[in-house]
Amino acid sequence: MTDRFLIRCWEPVQAHKAINAQVWPLVKASLMAGRRMVVEVKPETRTLEQNARLWAMLSDIARQVDWYGRKLTPEEWKHVFTAALSKQNVVPGIDGGFVVLGKATSKMTKGEMAELQTLMEAFGADKGVRFTAPDGGTDA
Repeated sequence: MTDRFLIRCWEPVQAHKAINAQVWPLVKASLMAGRRMVVEVKPETRTLEQNARLWAMLSDIARQVDWYGRKLTPEEWKHVFTAALSKQNVVPGIDGGFVVLGKATSKMTKGEMAELQTLMEAFGADKGVRFTAPDGGTDA
């Protein structure tokens, strides 16, 4: 048996069939074999399309916006936007400077990723950014 099992649920009838036919037999067999199990249910994370659009938007912003006299990389802009979205905490670093404590975009739900991209679009509109990323990719 593998350590992890994933099923995607998109509507009630399909989910019910998948849980009865796929999940319950695995959980039952493991429990009968004396192994303890954890079943986790969570919203689906961001799509590949959302991720591709995110990086295109971050690259556009990195090329076109000076931030307090400096150019930031797309990765640095990602930290700026996720911090703004999540109202994240900042703590002193071990050897000086500061560290932003935050959420990885890979763990964001589709809705959170849509909200992040909406924030980026508003920021870009305010700063005159011309986005090359296609519209869409923000489906929640």
